[in-house]
Amino acid sequence: MSMTVSLLAYLVSSVCCIMALRGLSGPETAKSGMRFGIAGMTLAIITTMFMPNMQGFGLIVAGIAVGGAIGAFVAKKIAMTDLPQLVAAFHSLVGLAAVMIAAAAFGSPAAYGIGEHGNIPVGSLIEMSLGVAIGAITFTGSIIACGKLQGFITGKPIVFKGQHPLNALLGIGVVVMIVLLCMTQSPLLFWAIVAVALLLGVLMIIPIGGADMPVIVSMLNSYSGWAAAGIGFTLQNNLLIIVGALVGASGAILSYIMCKGMNRSFFNVILGGFGGEAAAGGAAAVKSDKPVKIGSADDAAFILKNAASVVIVPGYGMAVAQAQHALREMCDMLKKNGTKVRYAIHPVAGRMPGHMNVLLAEANVPYDEVLELEDINRDFAQTDVAFVIGANDITNPAAKKDPASPIYGMPILDVESAGTVLFIKRSLGSGYAGIDNELFFYDNTMMLLGDAKAMCEGVIKALEH
Repeated sequence: MSMTVSLLAYLVSSVCCIMALRGLSGPETAKSGMRFGIAGMTLAIITTMFMPNMQGFGLIVAGIAVGGAIGAFVAKKIAMTDLPQLVAAFHSLVGLAAVMIAAAAFGSPAAYGIGEHGNIPVGSLIEMSLGVAIGAITFTGSIIACGKLQGFITGKPIVFKGQHPLNALLGIGVVVMIVLLCMTQSPLLFWAIVAVALLLGVLMIIPIGGADMPVIVSMLNSYSGWAAAGIGFTLQNNLLIIVGALVGASGAILSYIMCKGMNRSFFNVILGGFGGEAAAGGAAAVKSDKPVKIGSADDAAFILKNAASVVIVPGYGMAVAQAQHALREMCDMLKKNGTKVRYAIHPVAGRMPGHMNVLLAEANVPYDEVLELEDINRDFAQTDVAFVIGANDITNPAAKKDPASPIYGMPILDVESAGTVLFIKRSLGSGYAGIDNELFFYDNTMMLLGDAKAMCEGVIKALEH
């Protein structure tokens, strides 16, 4: 394959990746976006394999076969609730790939056309060192994020005295070592950059709690893109530069959207993460002398059957219970009864951006019934029933009323304005932010304590009778 044809194929592949991002911006076009992404990556792989002077064809094919088999197996077996940690794990692999490619290029620069050992151009050294530093941070940071999401690392913020100054010192140290590397081209400095960046990735993520995980997942997505772009410059590969920049920029924009959805700055997330496993698990019960109205599936069915309009508010509890299919069946029964049913999605509901949308799409919920916070919030006052299933902080009125609350100022779904709030939750425990939800004690709230899926199935049976 000539270089001209290769460049043209890379251009087409880049356009496909751009179209993929465009398609993934909305649920109606997400499938076409995925097809564009698959087509773009397939074309990129084939083009790379047949580039002039390409060697090791057999190893490349073997790598694709092994990696493809593992990817297919994981995709078939992974539960929808585990998607956030899977995404974090995949981000770690991108970071690791960047580190390994940079190491190979630094060790054998002639093979990559960037000079000789000990005589690498400064520009290439800068690209290489930035790529390896960001890749190393992405690798260990993503592993920690995956561990927090999966539960084998505590979801609580892990903090110690002098943590932030230490992180700042390590960050400055990486920059200084990059400068010294460009001056000396010392292998010891190169591996010192890798080691410090790996440590920095751990220290940056451990103080971040469960409530900030959607931001962290999108942030690590951005890091992986910039790492790929940096290595693209080292390899002089235009496609890697373009795709890496697309992923890096889109991840950064998504992180901004997530921060806006929580009314928190990016630096506030990094320096002051909140939320933890005790809150997420609902282990700590709300301590209050206020009366709580506890209902059953039969009570909920009676209220729902007599409602003209219902808004469903899903949260991570729905994902844990895998209740989306039972929920959709319940809503189908309500719609047959003439009830208007819609779904309200908060930007940070779940543990990664779009988590609730993915789960509802899996249950074949119509896209036109799924609305974002800014599109649905004004309608709660005219809604008969707000049906909250496993959400907590995103419905907590303290965000609007209590200046001392850690979630104060965060935009929430105004479910308390509905005629009745039916709130499914395993217990009266707090949410990721570790604070009580005063909505539990409102006069128009009925708590439905128990497993979300079992409760929805109970409501279905009651509606049938």
